[in-house]
Amino acid sequence: MRSILAALMVAIAAPLAAAADADPYLWLEEIEGTRALEWVRAQNARFLPELESTPGFSEWRRRAEAILEDPRRIAYPTGASPSGVTRDRVFNFWRDRDNVRGVWRVSPRAAFDAGAPEWEPLLSVDALDAEEQGNWQWSGWTGAVCLPPAFDRCLVGLSVGGRDATDIREFDTRARRFVPAAEGAFRLPEAKQTVAFVHDDLLLVATAAGPTTSSGYAREARLWQRGTPFAASRVLLSAPETDMGVWVMGFGNGSNRRHVVDQRVTFWTGTVHHLMADFRLVPAPLPPDADFRFIADIGDGAGPRAFALLRTAFKGIPAGSLVSYTVPDAGSPGPVERVFTPSETQAIDGVVATSRAIYLNLLDNVSARLVRLSREADGGWAEADVPIPANSALSLVAADTAEASDTLYVNVQGFTEPARLMKASDGGAPTVLASAPAFFDAERFEVSQRFATSRDGTRVPYFIVRPRGAKGPLPTHYWAYGGFEIAVLPSYLSPENQFWLEQGGQLVIANIRGGGEFGPRWHQAALRERRQNSYDDLHAVAETLKREGLASRIAVHGRSNGGLMAAVAYTQRPDLYDGALVGVPLADMRRYHLLLAGASWMDEYGNPDTDDWAFIRKYSPYQNIRRGVRYPRVFFYTSTKDDRVHPGHARKMAARMAEFGHPIYYYENVDGGHAGVANLKENAYRAALFVSYLTRELKK
Repeated sequence: MRSILAALMVAIAAPLAAAADADPYLWLEEIEGTRALEWVRAQNARFLPELESTPGFSEWRRRAEAILEDPRRIAYPTGASPSGVTRDRVFNFWRDRDNVRGVWRVSPRAAFDAGAPEWEPLLSVDALDAEEQGNWQWSGWTGAVCLPPAFDRCLVGLSVGGRDATDIREFDTRARRFVPAAEGAFRLPEAKQTVAFVHDDLLLVATAAGPTTSSGYAREARLWQRGTPFAASRVLLSAPETDMGVWVMGFGNGSNRRHVVDQRVTFWTGTVHHLMADFRLVPAPLPPDADFRFIADIGDGAGPRAFALLRTAFKGIPAGSLVSYTVPDAGSPGPVERVFTPSETQAIDGVVATSRAIYLNLLDNVSARLVRLSREADGGWAEADVPIPANSALSLVAADTAEASDTLYVNVQGFTEPARLMKASDGGAPTVLASAPAFFDAERFEVSQRFATSRDGTRVPYFIVRPRGAKGPLPTHYWAYGGFEIAVLPSYLSPENQFWLEQGGQLVIANIRGGGEFGPRWHQAALRERRQNSYDDLHAVAETLKREGLASRIAVHGRSNGGLMAAVAYTQRPDLYDGALVGVPLADMRRYHLLLAGASWMDEYGNPDTDDWAFIRKYSPYQNIRRGVRYPRVFFYTSTKDDRVHPGHARKMAARMAEFGHPIYYYENVDGGHAGVANLKENAYRAALFVSYLTRELKK
């Protein structure tokens, strides 16, 4: 898909490089640089008091804390990979006002399934940090990777300030302690890394503490024997530096346990290698762009099977389909078979396995269905819908993979329906184990789904949540994402959106191209040189809202890739948008591939060092800020500890805007990683900032 303008780009490469070198704000890319941090502190000191002075700020912050820390929240099976559920125990990671950094805990399975969990603490991150002063946060990247089926030993990931990089330590869940070094404990220093137990005394490891790719991820997969130095571990695979990286994973129990080494050449292509009993690596029989999901034994007598989603058609099987193949302990994997193919209006948003069936979270025009697939005697797959509440959003929380079990835990919610944790067994109707409290009267608001027509004629769905019975145009908080196959689904109103609607505003969620709402085709329609389709969809929804008298003033909002989207929105159409919340964004697309994990996303956006810059340049926000244009006052927010999307993007955008005389707000949290917040109190504070911004900029 490379352009034929390559020769022309050679001629202009030198001027482009010179232009990049002439960037007056390159010093803001020094994440912990003295001058850069002084600038950050100055921006926070200048803009945060202004936002905090908004009438209502203190009350919004107080109420947001009360909601986020409410002890009646649902405690989900989390905090222990692969599922958080064993035959006799359920694991959970929990934060509240007394556990600001969080506590890892466990309940007997019987009590949890009865809806009355009996939690006992395993590890307090607050206590650990008080002892070690390490600014420790529980790692959302690693969590705890445990050895099935008992989960007696786990590899706990801790991060500094919420970074993706983790410090990994071995933990004994029965003794409730870190395994001492004197007992041969596994320990890996801080790095972006993945690990999996092969057995009690052998680990599969891919760590960026060793050789790294240009994207900053591990290049090697190794086998590490307990009691030996890591330097002596056996290298199974060494990837080129130009690859995105190497990841490792383990699946299943006992003799059915299988392991894979995922060698990503780019974000969307690579090779999955199966680890055989003799430690050979055998490639999977999948196309390079397949989305490998897991290995499971579903009790059909064929042994462990691998499951993957196709991004392109393969051997007559349509794109978007779920496929599988057998994974023996030795020899070669079996042929790829079709399991399920969605229709044109459908997409598989999630898939998990029990030891008896496969369950799909199937989107149909962005509405959820729960589908159970079981193996038939003739080798086919029987499909059956599992009843869930209508008009709900669904997420697959955990599945019990113990032998002869067919138990699934799902979360169901809507914009105005609080979350419910439900348990389904053997394909029957789910039962409610726990319900989150309602923080507002659902009758006060109404929800509708509508469609806008994009520039090329594509119908783009979007949701509107507004006060019931409201007439005429309303000030609008407008959220979208549009990238990396991620579907944006209905979820219970967050504190900031609740408070915003209570003031008479409305919330709009757009399902623009680039996401996964309609499968691979919806994503691929906005890849690389087609990126503008995503932004055209965004503009089409905003134009429709104003043309049809639904929105008065609009503030567009997104984070990460969505932050890029929000920055593109106001730089392309300052006439259309009246505000923009630009969170942990990409912005300087001329240099994004040189910053932190940026090189790993070139399959999504393109390579600006080639002729791809011709199409990237047209939307790159940093290069498209202009003097003399009347932009809305933009709110940039980011995190110093974000080691995925470089904080320099937000910093440089804010600095360039200020240089050109354009009004801004700026907030950089020192912790939080890519999430931007490290705990519930910081989350509540940021929510109050959002409402303050919307109030100040849209209620004029």
